[in-house]
Amino acid sequence: MTGRNPYAISFGRIPNQYIRRDVLIYDILDMLMAEPVMEQAFKLTGIRGTGKTVTMTAIEKELRNNDGWIVIDLKSNAQITENLVANLYSEVPFLAKYADANLNLSAFGIGVELKKQSPMVSIDAALKALLKEVVRHGKRVLVAIDEVRKTDALLDFVQEFQILVREELPVFLLVAGLYEDIEDIENTDGLTFFLRAESYEMLPLNLDIIRENYKETLNLSKETATELAKLTKGYAFAYQAFGMYMWESHKDKITDLVLAQVDEALAQKVYLKIWGELKSTDKWYLGFIVKKESMSVDELLSITGKKHNEWSEPRKRLIEKGILDGRERGKISLKLPRFKEFVERMQSD
Repeated sequence: MTGRNPYAISFGRIPNQYIRRDVLIYDILDMLMAEPVMEQAFKLTGIRGTGKTVTMTAIEKELRNNDGWIVIDLKSNAQITENLVANLYSEVPFLAKYADANLNLSAFGIGVELKKQSPMVSIDAALKALLKEVVRHGKRVLVAIDEVRKTDALLDFVQEFQILVREELPVFLLVAGLYEDIEDIENTDGLTFFLRAESYEMLPLNLDIIRENYKETLNLSKETATELAKLTKGYAFAYQAFGMYMWESHKDKITDLVLAQVDEALAQKVYLKIWGELKSTDKWYLGFIVKKESMSVDELLSITGKKHNEWSEPRKRLIEKGILDGRERGKISLKLPRFKEFVERMQSD
């Protein structure tokens, strides 16, 4: 194969070859566009490498191409409300014109100082004033925060966001984050609004779509493309990694070198971080779990000599980390591709 490799394992940018989650994307877009407004906050959750950022970017791109929307990207570790006001001022000409004529935002280092008006002392009041001007122009604002985590600024903004929603102002929130980071925010007292917001888990990609993509892009036989797709387990990062290294191999079969390269990419980009965050008990259980493709809970408890109440907390943590598939009651199976090989290497060192 010639030309530039269409697959990529860099986080944060959309590769030339990727599989859009169209059902999820258009579900969120439909609710964002709905009249009357039914939902104004949305959460994308999943482990690292499941495509949260790519999906968020796709939603933002659709809205940026719609004249009725203003899209602002923010960070959760900054002064969110102040940055939102600053971005609205700097990126939206009609809001800058309105602020320069009516709002003295000099106390926040924004806009021009109006000598005839006292400086605004509340950034929240400034935001409300700008959003009311957004209403007058018939537009809506999407605030997008990637890699969201619990910070004082984020908690303050979510509380302010609840007030804006109650006042029926046209502001919407889309966040993406790891399971544990989203849950940490949800469990904060006084943020029931965030807890009730629409939540979308980044489920595995469709293996049939991955197979057809590999067949066409890598010029593989149906059999090899099927085998390759199964190896990914639908994990978005693995789909990119297998595609990238197969492209570079110039082979029409899956070689040991490709497997080794993918294993290294998975370890360095994702698995080592997950492993480092696990409790020693979780790692101990995984040493037994990886011995089979799947097993019953009863079998695991039998070989470990543990009881159900001892297994419940490790099970919860391993599911939340995206390692175990907990959808089938009484069954245990690894959700992440090539994680068995990773665990075996870690425990043999």
